Amino acid sequence: MALTDAFDKYSNAYDEWFEKNEWAYKSELEAVRRLLPEFTRAIEIGIGTGRFAIPLGIKRGADPSRQMVSIARKKGLLVAERPCEDLPFDDEQFDLILMVTAICFLDDVPKCMDELHGKLLPGGYFVVGFIDADSPLGIKYQAEKEESRFYSDATFYSVGKVRSFLERAGFVDITAVQTIFRPPAEMDCIDEVREGTGEGSFVVMRGRKS
Repeated sequence: MALTDAFDKYSNAYDEWFEKNEWAYKSELEAVRRLLPEFTRAIEIGIGTGRFAIPLGIKRGADPSRQMVSIARKKGLLVAERPCEDLPFDDEQFDLILMVTAICFLDDVPKCMDELHGKLLPGGYFVVGFIDADSPLGIKYQAEKEESRFYSDATFYSVGKVRSFLERAGFVDITAVQTIFRPPAEMDCIDEVREGTGEGSFVVMRGRKS
């Protein structure tokens, strides 16, 4: 994971997005919950300030942004300041690895997927949430990325591309759900979570290590 400068500099603005777009955030959270398996040893990669880890009961994380890590640690989370491609953990340590809205900031996605696959116990799950590049919100973010504090250097991926990353790394039994069917600024309640992809802008995919 790279591109940490903006997150170090604008960590407060990062958290403000979740507050201003409460219903989009809550919709994303529900979509992740839908595919979250039972776990005993979990970690979130790209944990940020803990917006997803804390309500989901995940206590450990990793993030390359020093400022984000500092905030997360103050919230009681055990966080390593490291990128996804170089995690300080032995292989087969976790039964769940979560990554939400972080895949677009990775330097080397295939290398990261290989790293995560290795850190999972056999039968463990990888859950990834992301903005579908082919969705209305994904198209909007790409069109306006040069004006964004956070997305100027981001690479958005389609559902098909993310699935190919997971399959290449060896994940099986891949399933997906979707949410956010309206512009976040227009949302006045939580959007439903539907199975499949192709309609919602936020997609959650889950793969299992065989």
